[in-house]
Amino acid sequence: MKHLLLPLCCLLFFSCRAHPSFPQSGDPVADRMLLYQRDNGGWPQDHGDAIDYSAELSEEERAAIAQDKSREDATLDDHSTTREIDYLLEAFAETGKSAYRKAAIRGLEFLLTAQNAAGGWPQKYPDTSGYHGHITYNDNAMIDVMNLLFQVAGGEGKYGSVDQDLRARAAGAVQRGIACILNTQVVARNGQLTVWGAQHDRHTLAPAAARKFEPATLSGSESVGIVRFLMRLENPDESIKRSIRAAVHFLDSVRIDGYRMDRIDDPSQPTGRDRIIVPDSSKTLWARFYELDTFRPVFTGRDAVVHYRLEDIENERRMGYGFYGSWPRDLIRKDYPAWEALIKD
Repeated sequence: MKHLLLPLCCLLFFSCRAHPSFPQSGDPVADRMLLYQRDNGGWPQDHGDAIDYSAELSEEERAAIAQDKSREDATLDDHSTTREIDYLLEAFAETGKSAYRKAAIRGLEFLLTAQNAAGGWPQKYPDTSGYHGHITYNDNAMIDVMNLLFQVAGGEGKYGSVDQDLRARAAGAVQRGIACILNTQVVARNGQLTVWGAQHDRHTLAPAAARKFEPATLSGSESVGIVRFLMRLENPDESIKRSIRAAVHFLDSVRIDGYRMDRIDDPSQPTGRDRIIVPDSSKTLWARFYELDTFRPVFTGRDAVVHYRLEDIENERRMGYGFYGSWPRDLIRKDYPAWEALIKD
């Protein structure tokens, strides 16, 4: 029996080291994320779209991606970079593969480096040319970063694998980001505190235009994500409470009651389809863009001309961009009242 004890102990030791939650094989999706990661730590898009990491890659495709490592085309658009970091931390927690954690840490360092002097994040970094360098709330780019860094700073669950120093730096970046949010909330000419633009100039902090169909306006969409982030904060101070209340009040004041938006087939249109606004007493809509001074809904096509009716812009933009939606509905009806009740407790 003594002769069996040593081999048995060794077997138990190595079995514990190779726990089922830490399989030696990797995660194919995470492995592809490693391949796409740029040298600066960020991730690109696939010709303007999110990368499909579930797709198998040929050797030729892998070689081509590897050759692009030094390109400075990393972006935060459409959850890029933030979703890869989050996934890789999860993959590390499940597999124990150190390469995943290392790549996630490089991604976090990239995010911290990309934060600008005003405390905001651009759509792209280090390419900050044109509108790419604006403080970008559009499509929740900056708020995606803020939510991720908030989780990292907390250190719960998979975020506990991030070392304390980096978590402290993430917490500092979140605080600077909150200051940026408060500083960019638009004050109207009448002194009313309103909401935010889809993007803001990183120097003046004023709402700024991006693509031709994205004028400098107040956002009925992106402002919702900003408010929801602020409502995550424990023990908010009076400036944060004021910001939330003012934004919710504004969004409630610009709702468009009694209408819905329908998609219809229309062979007469270039796309064969159309979006139309239909009276419906049970529905409420919000515009994506509100004019800075009048708070009127505005619609802009690829000619950059501002209109006040959706039907006045080209069919391609009506179908290809979300000019109307219900983004603030649940915020106003459910989330905000719950937040007010919570902070009173």
